Amino acid sequence: MSESDEDFSGDADEIRRQMDEALSGGAGPGFARFALACLGGVPFAGGAFGGVAGAWSEREQSRLNKLFAAWLKLQEAELKEIGITLVEVMARLDGDDPVVQERIESAEYLSLVRKCFRDWSAAESEEKRVYVRNLLANAAACRITSDDVIRLFIKWINDYSEAHFAVIKDVYGNSGSSRGETWRRIHGADVREDSAEADLFKLLYRDLSTGGIMRQHRPTDGQGNFLKQSTRGQRRNASRHLKSAFDDDKPYELTELGKQFVHYTMNEIVPKIAEPMPDEVPNRPR
Repeated sequence: MSESDEDFSGDADEIRRQMDEALSGGAGPGFARFALACLGGVPFAGGAFGGVAGAWSEREQSRLNKLFAAWLKLQEAELKEIGITLVEVMARLDGDDPVVQERIESAEYLSLVRKCFRDWSAAESEEKRVYVRNLLANAAACRITSDDVIRLFIKWINDYSEAHFAVIKDVYGNSGSSRGETWRRIHGADVREDSAEADLFKLLYRDLSTGGIMRQHRPTDGQGNFLKQSTRGQRRNASRHLKSAFDDDKPYELTELGKQFVHYTMNEIVPKIAEPMPDEVPNRPR
């Protein structure tokens, strides 16, 4: 039986093994083997990249297309979302730029792509899918930061919810805001301190603070060193009430990592941050 006539009706593990084996070799460009083979299994995208797919041999293309067609039957919804995302990533890249071409064919970049799609959390919402798309496009178009930081950003997209992202975007666009100010901009109406909404809001801030995305504002000196804040002369709070989930006393800001996360996931292809940038309002997912 010829390679093009192989039977790909086996279980998911066997198809995955054969996919990994097929994508690890061959004469076509590395990114074409990965991305265009995915698209070859997605009916609505198959014809859009016929010219680029000519880089493969006819035999190699036939086998890869059959592999992805088999995988599509097992994971149709997820693979459709992946196909859409890959189309949109490639549409944002300059395929004639040799630097971009080298980057998207590199083992390091393909490792990032696989990490994004291994546990397809972006299927949870269109918002997450757009963040993954923007991050992959930015990671290919310029060396925005180290690949270790990109992996961290991928993890954040996977770990955090749309409620977390709403707080992140608000604090990014309104640095120095208190929790109460952020709550009023996002939700408007006041709620009780002992409500589930208040508990959730406190949890969001705790997650983002311990996760290294956000912190209470800290003054720095000219060299960027954080300054100790003196408590001398401050009056002790005599209130019988605990600190409110919506207090207006402490200003919050994103960490530098948090700012980079917003810059590279919530915006289209952007230049690398070379120095502290003025605040910008993230684009809405499109």
